[in-house]
Amino acid sequence: MREPLPPDLFDPTCPSSVTPFQIGDKWAGMVITCLRDGPRRFSELRVPLHRVSAKVLAETLRALERDGMVTRTAYDEIPPRVEYELTPLGRTLFPAMDACRVWADEHLDELLTAREAYTRRPG
Repeated sequence: MREPLPPDLFDPTCPSSVTPFQIGDKWAGMVITCLRDGPRRFSELRVPLHRVSAKVLAETLRALERDGMVTRTAYDEIPPRVEYELTPLGRTLFPAMDACRVWADEHLDELLTAREAYTRRPG
């Protein structure tokens, strides 16, 4: 049995919200991170992604499925069960995501300083 995702997996102060890197739409990288350890049901993804509306999460999952990053498996059970899982192509994103995380750890202060200086510029 896989471990449940922690409800606080994505800290609101996480640098991912301010770094210049984005995979897919705003939430795709977080969905991919949630699927890193194996398939998850929609309701399981909702726990750590509680700031995402159900509509936006569904749209993000559809976009990831369209792009070949995620598979959606519907099981013929009662109650119905659907799971989302990363494809081998989706898993190829982890080295890039990990590199972005390292870059953010090393350069976040510089990035924030530059943004602050930019917003204080006249005109």
